[in-house]
Amino acid sequence: MRMNEITYTNALPIDGYGPGFFRIGGQVHEGAVITGPTGTMAWNGYAETDTLLALSDHIDVLFIGTGKDLAHIPATLRTTLEEAGLGVEIMNSPAACRTYNVLLSEGRRVGLALMPV
Repeated sequence: MRMNEITYTNALPIDGYGPGFFRIGGQVHEGAVITGPTGTMAWNGYAETDTLLALSDHIDVLFIGTGKDLAHIPATLRTTLEEAGLGVEIMNSPAACRTYNVLLSEGRRVGLALMPV
C-alpha cells in the first residue's frame, strides 16, 4: 500500500469533536463554528447567513452539520445559499466533519458550518 502525506491548502482539517466543541487544525473551538479556506470562526446558527454567503466566492460546496442528529435546516436558508451558487449538503455533524476532511484532502473547494454535538 502506498502512503501519501496530505497537504491542506488554507483550510484546516477537523481533528476531533465532542460535547459542545470542535478541534480544528489543533485548536479547540466551543459551540457552533464555520470553517473553510477563509479561516475558522464562531457561528450564531442558521439565522447568520451573511457569513455563509461570504464563502460563495471561495467554495463550491457547503456542508452543514446539524448536530448529533440529522435535522432539516430552514428552507429559506437553503434557498438563499443555493441562489448564491453554493451547493448545500445537510448531514449530522460527525458525518459532515468526515466528509469535509475527505474532500479537503482531495483539494476540493469546500466549507463547513457545524452545530455542536
